[in-house]
Amino acid sequence: MPKKTPKPQPLEGLTFEQAFKELEEHVKLLEGGDLPLEESMALFERGQALAAYCAKLLDAAELKIEQIEA
Repeated sequence: MPKKTPKPQPLEGLTFEQAFKELEEHVKLLEGGDLPLEESMALFERGQALAAYCAKLLDAAELKIEQIEA
């Protein structure tokens, strides 16, 4: 029986580390290939949002470093 995924936390409430860990967990579940299509699609969509959120946080950190170095 496939594991039920918990209701996701809002992205804005996650640290980079939390978001990246959740993304890694989703990738692992999707690679397993034993989820129903609807659940796989939901995990994929959440994964896309998590990846974009992580990229946004990294961009902000990079900008802050550039500002400090200037």
